[in-house]
Amino acid sequence: MNKNKILLAPSVLGADPLNIAACVESLDNNFDWLHLDIMDGHFVKNISFGPAVARAMRKRWPDAFIDAHLMIDCLDIMLPEFIDARPDLITLHAELELQILHARLMQIKKAGIKAGVSIGPATPLEFIKPVLNIADLVLIMSVTPGFGGQSFIESTLDKTRELASLRAAFKYNYLIQMDGGIKAENAEQVAAAGCDVIVAGSAVFNAANPAEYARDLRARLNKI
Repeated sequence: MNKNKILLAPSVLGADPLNIAACVESLDNNFDWLHLDIMDGHFVKNISFGPAVARAMRKRWPDAFIDAHLMIDCLDIMLPEFIDARPDLITLHAELELQILHARLMQIKKAGIKAGVSIGPATPLEFIKPVLNIADLVLIMSVTPGFGGQSFIESTLDKTRELASLRAAFKYNYLIQMDGGIKAENAEQVAAAGCDVIVAGSAVFNAANPAEYARDLRARLNKI
């Protein structure tokens, strides 16, 4: 994973659920990763996709970097299913199983998949400091997890700045990702705070011309 370039990861949660493939194709390859938000209606108050969609995405776009963000309970049952779907990265929430978070991340890494850890806006960084040495990615949610189209919580940028400082101080290798309410108007601010991967869903897929919006956003990010 490249830390020299700021990456754009459109979230397919923002796509038309009846036309996900067509929406992704409409971007004309103007993206770096594809972000898949998995919600089960328990950990967050919404239901989105299951492992079948992750498998279908892997089959449809075999060369794409697929980034699966799990906001689900019952990881004993469901995590093996998502590992079997073979995304490139699986991110778990620290709030869900804090006591065995290290073991869960190692379970993912031992399967040959990158492992990420996420926290919501109200969760302090202290929750994830014990696993920063093994994390491939840290996802800071800049909205309350569960729904697309929410407004960006600007105070979450402080966590991004602190993560960037910790990475430099301890020579950690994680990428910093941010998701929630990011669009052209605030993406440069997010990147300047130290974010390596920008997730944008509604802003990209609801644009009049998604490919042009994504292309311009990537260009803007990489001028920083």
